[in-house]
Amino acid sequence: MLSRLLLAALAFVLLPTAALPAAELSKATFGAGCFWCVEAIYRRIDGVTDVVPGYAGGKEPNPTYHQVGMGLTGHAEVVQITFDPAKVSYDKLLEIFWRSHDATNPNGVAPDFGRQYRSLLLYHDEAQRKAIEGSKAEAQKKLSKPIATEVAPLDKFYPAESYHWDYVRKNPNDSYVRNVSVPRLKTLGLADVPAH
Repeated sequence: MLSRLLLAALAFVLLPTAALPAAELSKATFGAGCFWCVEAIYRRIDGVTDVVPGYAGGKEPNPTYHQVGMGLTGHAEVVQITFDPAKVSYDKLLEIFWRSHDATNPNGVAPDFGRQYRSLLLYHDEAQRKAIEGSKAEAQKKLSKPIATEVAPLDKFYPAESYHWDYVRKNPNDSYVRNVSVPRLKTLGLADVPAH
């Protein structure tokens, strides 16, 4: 009997990782100005497994960076965050969202202005919608101006061109990164936290 238990335990330990149940991951889609900055922020949060910059909130299919940047599509620069809810909650991601930018400006997030840089929360399901509404109400209590963040269901997410991915880490000498992205990370106390 003991040998069977020992063999069963040994077999479990030696099983390939793929045979073990995968963690249940969730997605969140947020826009808070330039997606380079927002991606860099969420890449430093424990429990976040991936962050993809992209476009959402408009009607134009398969938009390009140039089209979105010119304000031709109705889309905003956003990030799609994949996270493990056992390690970081959606509510925590929302708390970081509100602290990461001025959500009261309807014209974008400084220094980038235009609807393509608007503050935007796109929910994936009803539970996220409710969490956003509660979080927004709490954030509003701390602000003297009304929150301008747009809240809408996610229709379609379009990943950005690959050269935008992990831009801040790959381009530390870029003037925008040094003058905008890094100060945003510092404001949140994340400048010295390694990206993953």
